[in-house]
Amino acid sequence: MGGKVTCTLGEVKQRADFIVYWGGNPAECHPRHFTKYTIMQKSKFLPRGRKDRTMVLVDIRETKSAKAADIFLQVRPGKDFELITILRALVKGRRVTDEAIAETGIPRDTLEDLIRRMKAAKFGCMFFGMGLSMTRGKHMNSAALLTLAAEMNAFTKFVAMPMRGHGNVTGADVIMRWQTGFPFGISFSRGYPRYNPGEFSTVDILVRGDCDAAFIIGADPGGTMPQPAIDHLKRIPTIVLDPHITHTSRLARVHITTAPQGIAAPGTAYRMDEIPLPLKPALKSPYPTDEEVVRRINEAIAELPFWIPDDGRPQMIMTTG
Repeated sequence: MGGKVTCTLGEVKQRADFIVYWGGNPAECHPRHFTKYTIMQKSKFLPRGRKDRTMVLVDIRETKSAKAADIFLQVRPGKDFELITILRALVKGRRVTDEAIAETGIPRDTLEDLIRRMKAAKFGCMFFGMGLSMTRGKHMNSAALLTLAAEMNAFTKFVAMPMRGHGNVTGADVIMRWQTGFPFGISFSRGYPRYNPGEFSTVDILVRGDCDAAFIIGADPGGTMPQPAIDHLKRIPTIVLDPHITHTSRLARVHITTAPQGIAAPGTAYRMDEIPLPLKPALKSPYPTDEEVVRRINEAIAELPFWIPDDGRPQMIMTTG
């Protein structure tokens, strides 16, 4: 997999005249994205706002976001990777058979028109959501789209950015990348970080039933992950740190209520373009912060005997992402 060609949301707001949403529904999931950063904003370089911008939506079904799009491409379910690969070939002027294009559910003329518009843009941005990154192909879909964005820079400026879901998911990626060099899907079972999405990703670990305990901080996998992963969380000891009662806290054996970040606890949240935003608490909370709970757990663990058994073989796998 290659790297990510990206920018800040401020650059998108100021310069992006061609915007692609792939596998996401910002009209319902990120309701202020249109008005704050993308299609509706007037800027120094795009003074007419919506009239200066073209928006494309790629999805398997017509959502509310389709009404805001200039072009809606309805790709067949499970064919995102194939469609991106075809676009990469067409961008380079390579031959693609009609049969291969027909499998995506989108006519050749439409794809060639899309390529022409992409090359004619001055600044293009591709936003991709869980409809791309969490469906068949998963991280390979994301890698293919990031590669397409990188390759478009041979013709014009293009960037790509994931549409992150829950609070501070980007912050977790940024910190893990800083600490280990990898953003997610990391195993520490050998005493050093190893990266392999699909093997060490949390959802894959849970679906296979590889872990025998789960410690979850500020996330709700019980409300978002596939049913086999949720079923395994129900079977194993699950501990949750969260200010609220969630789907996951209901199935956990232990739920520790913590102070909400940014309201009653300080910290740093990362915007989806990886801009850090310091948080100052406005209220006091009777509950401890996540940091305090984790620190106290670490202190209690430090007082226990070393966890590696006498035969020297580790018995616990730690993963993230």
